[in-house]
Amino acid sequence: MPAGLFDPLVLFAGAAIGGGLYLLFLSIYGLRPRPAGPDGKARRKELVRTLSTRTAVAVITGVVVLVLTGWPVVAAGSVLLVIAWRGLTGGAAEERASMRRLEGLAAWTESLRDTIAGAAGLEQAIPVSIRAAAPSLRPHLRALVDRMHTRMALGDALRMFADELDDPSADLVVAALVLNSKLRGPGLRDVLSALALSAREELDMRRRVEAERRATRRSVQIVVGTALAFAAFLVIFNRSYVAEYNTLLGQAVLVVVAGLFGAGFAWMRRLARFDKPARILAPYHRPEPSPRPEEAGVAS
Repeated sequence: MPAGLFDPLVLFAGAAIGGGLYLLFLSIYGLRPRPAGPDGKARRKELVRTLSTRTAVAVITGVVVLVLTGWPVVAAGSVLLVIAWRGLTGGAAEERASMRRLEGLAAWTESLRDTIAGAAGLEQAIPVSIRAAAPSLRPHLRALVDRMHTRMALGDALRMFADELDDPSADLVVAALVLNSKLRGPGLRDVLSALALSAREELDMRRRVEAERRATRRSVQIVVGTALAFAAFLVIFNRSYVAEYNTLLGQAVLVVVAGLFGAGFAWMRRLARFDKPARILAPYHRPEPSPRPEEAGVAS
């Protein structure tokens, strides 16, 4: 193993190249902002826990690859690959979770409709509907009921409920409930029936699409696994074939090769990714309280 590859300058160059590849990955995928809600702290804790575990595994993998190959570029690429592996292999888990939320939303809409049919008002029907709600919706519904108990306006509480769900289908249901809470007009049961039927039809369509995309995701995983296995085979069993990469110029060429592979993997990932439609409700922002008359007089 050449000692020159462990010079500080070479290690710094490898770290800089790895950081550049990571920024390239972020520029392709971006970071999707999530609306802040009452469970934002729990989401941040879960995100930190996931990133910490994944980062630890990525660092260990990078160190092992660096020891075995002596190539800083491959080590940095291994770190990025471990961090991005879950998203690179298709996002099937996210799509299944989204379909479970949609199924739970349809069932809750039907339950709310049936409760309202028993001559109950919307403020009384929402707490009762928690019993028949799916487990994924119960924490959000309990938070909604807690806001209602603190005398928050029903429309504002529903808007925050929609931000927590962060789903366009939920926005349709919440928009109908918000309008009814302000206008108190008839026909809410018919609207909820139509929305529940629409959610069921969307769920059936997404299940058919997911079954068709399953083959695409499997193809992506096969291509990625084959490319990685072939590269590992050359490094372990045919070191003379890849000996040119031991030099600094070889590492620079390896950056280009790794970048091309990364771009190809990202392209295949986009083919298998489920793009959720945009929401129809804007994120809720609580209005600032108006100043008291005496404070306004002092300010003037």
